[in-house]
Amino acid sequence: MTNYWLNNFAIDDFIKSALKEDMYYGDITTDAVCQNLDSPQFEIYLTTRADGVLCGRTVFERVFKILCDDEVRIEFYFSDGDEIKKGDKIAKITGDARFILMGERLSLNFVQKLSGIATYTRKFQSLVEKFGVRVVDTRKNTPNFRLFEKYAVKVGGNNLHRFNLSDCVMLKDNHIALLGGSITNAVKCVRKNLSHAHKIEVECDTIDQVKEALANSVNIIMLDNMSCAQMKEACDIINKKAIVEASGCVTLDNIEEIAKTGVDVISTSAIVMKAPTLDLAFDYNP
Repeated sequence: MTNYWLNNFAIDDFIKSALKEDMYYGDITTDAVCQNLDSPQFEIYLTTRADGVLCGRTVFERVFKILCDDEVRIEFYFSDGDEIKKGDKIAKITGDARFILMGERLSLNFVQKLSGIATYTRKFQSLVEKFGVRVVDTRKNTPNFRLFEKYAVKVGGNNLHRFNLSDCVMLKDNHIALLGGSITNAVKCVRKNLSHAHKIEVECDTIDQVKEALANSVNIIMLDNMSCAQMKEACDIINKKAIVEASGCVTLDNIEEIAKTGVDVISTSAIVMKAPTLDLAFDYNP
């Protein structure tokens, strides 16, 4: 997979901030252990204790590059998006022991979190692939960590919703309520100032709202927390005149039933917010 997102200029400030948080005044344990050692060298492996999908290789490498330039060398045996199995050696880390130990936890935090999301999100997409449905994320992200989380979703094989509030108009229930419950008035308001490059999405809770959104020729209609029967009815009404997105309470147990209703996209925050971290570790002579 081409890593076009995690350019150094986009992620280095975040990594520097995390390093400052973790060791602003140094690592008193490692400093004490290594103080009488002359240029201590170390060799250790990044390993996995569970099956999953690797994600975060670039971030892992940048932690050590920023921390110590070329004092630590990393040789990866897998790329982002590769499936890894319990017991696999993922990478070999060699160099100055002081910097390896200083960067251990932070580098692991990144790669464990991102690999966990990539692993979990792939499970969702694999269940609906046969229906031609795309699973996408939402804006329910960890503050200031959105770039990394969305990258992990992409590595896991899913697609992405809007990155931020500037990407696409999304008229949600509270926007519509502000205008007296009228989808028509809300769409008219945004069209007055909308760029030709932006789409309009409307969140609908009822079939009547679906009909009103369709009458206003919006680009995307979100079916929010509808039953599968309602979603099927909505898809029949829309009849490919707009992209149909299902959202709300999506789980691994019900996503196939949702996909069968005829929707084009299923959005869920679960693939990020409920993803468990993948159990990775630094192991000496594993």
